Formats: sequence, C-alpha cells, structure tokens
Amino acid sequence: MSDFSEELKGPVTDDEEVETSVLSGAGMHFPWLQTYVETVAIGGRRRKDFAQTTSACLSFIQEALLKHQWQQAAEYMYSYFQTLEDSDSYKRQAAPEIIWKLGSEILFYHPKSNMESFNTFADRMKNIGVMNYLKISLQHALYLLHHGMLKDAKRNLSEAETWRHGENTSSREILINLIQAYKGLLQYYTWSEKKMELSKLDKDDYAYNAVAQDVFNHSWKTSANISALIKIPGVWDPFVKSYVEMLEFYGDRDGAQEVLTNYAYDEKFPSNPNAHIYLYNFLKRQKAPRSKLISVLKMGSSSCRKTRALTDSTLW
Repeated sequence: MSDFSEELKGPVTDDEEVETSVLSGAGMHFPWLQTYVETVAIGGRRRKDFAQTTSACLSFIQEALLKHQWQQAAEYMYSYFQTLEDSDSYKRQAAPEIIWKLGSEILFYHPKSNMESFNTFADRMKNIGVMNYLKISLQHALYLLHHGMLKDAKRNLSEAETWRHGENTSSREILINLIQAYKGLLQYYTWSEKKMELSKLDKDDYAYNAVAQDVFNHSWKTSANISALIKIPGVWDPFVKSYVEMLEFYGDRDGAQEVLTNYAYDEKFPSNPNAHIYLYNFLKRQKAPRSKLISVLKMGSSSCRKTRALTDSTLW
C-alpha cells in the first residue's frame, strides 16, 4: 500500500519501474468494465506492448479487484497513472475518471488504507479531473458519511456546491441538485436531533424559544436544499421522506400531500412502489376515507408489477 499511497502524492517519473505479473487461469471478468475500459481508454485500438498501452494493465486491475487482491491492484494502479500524460488527448481526458473509480475502490477495501490516504487521493483527483470535480466530491462526501465524519462531509459538499468551472449543462445541474440534497439530508439529521431536544423541553422553559428557532432554521435550510431535487424525475425516497416529515411537523399537510401525490402519480417519474406506500401511510395518518386508501394500494400494486416486469426484462 505504501507504493500506491506515495504515488497519490507525486507523479510517476519515466525512471520508475514497476514489477508486474500476468495472472494465470481463466478467472472471471466484468464484461461491462472490460467494454467500458477498452472503449474509453484506447478508443477500440489494441496494442500488444504493455509498455505502450494501458489495456493490459487495466485487465490486470480488473482481475485483481475481482479476486480481492487489493495490494496487487494497487501496484497495477501505480503503473496506470502514466495515462495522465498520454499523448492521445482522448485517453488523457478519460483517464482521471477511470483512475478515480478504480483507485477509490482499491482504497476503500485495502486493509492498509486509511482516511488520510483516501482524502489525499480524492483531493488530487478533483484537481486533476476538473470535469469530474462534482462527481468526485459527492462520492468523497459519501465515503466520509460512511465513516461517520458528518462535519467533514458537509464541508466537502459546501465546497462542491460553490464550485464553478466550464459550461452549465443539464447533467451538471442535476449533480449540483444532488449535492445540495445530500447537504440537506445532513441538515435534516441535525434538525431531527434539535426536534428531539425540543420535545423534552416545556414551553415555559427559558431555552424553549431558542431551540424552537434553531429547529426552524435547520428545517428551512433542509427544505431549500431538497426541494429542487425531488422535482426532477427519479427515485428520491430518503429525500422525499425527510422533506414530507418536516412539512407535516409544521402543519403543512396540503404541501406534504402534494409532494407525495406527485411522487407517486407523475408519469415523468419512474415506477416506484415505495412512493405509493409513503402516500398511503400519510393518508392513513390523516384518517382519509377507506376507499381512497384502497385506491392508493391498488395503484401501488400495479406499480410493483411494472417494476418487477421491468427488472425481469432487464435480467433477460
């Protein structure tokens, strides 16, 4: 791991040599990764000399990952960094995203990896692959969340939220909305803690008003960050649930029902049985007529069949 960690902090020189060995046996392969790597990295062109191409190196990394040989994969990644200075502009531009995807996978599972190694790698890749800055920042934040580092994750998302480079595109706008929404989830977590604190206070308590205001401030920030994302067609279950909970808490039942109804019935959104479950539970809490509850359940059952059929067709 030391070689890989050091490589993350400095460029590879022409004088550096890395010992490699071809993995024997038929093994197993990821067809989707093989196709993606060969298409992006070499544009369909094949070369036999390992010193002149990354194709073989990527195949070695692929097999090492499949066999959970993290150290072996790290050593191959050490060689693959040379693609960052490739004379082929197409390969050079594609390299940062491939390096990030493979490198982050290695660092996530390598037994000798640590938080410092991952953070160093992520920060370097953000600066090298500026076109992937937002995507890498989001994945870096999720890694930090996985390790319980909420403050660092929030700071990472805040930095990404204000980052500007290149043209505004629809895919970039969705990424920014997603970054803001995850930031909203972190704010929702704080809001939930504040709400719990508020529930333990008496309204006559001197601290009640201050805590209540704090709860309101966090709910406003959360709503602002989540509302834009859930209007975009997609599956946004945790964001929708958090948003609706806050609307209900402040008595905006009409607003909560509108959000859930759109999420369940808007044809632009993918079929999602959970959306109907959320609407059903909300209407049940509001003591809606039995006929309305049954109608929602029927639609949910239909959505479930559509989802299953789509899954089956994808598998076959």
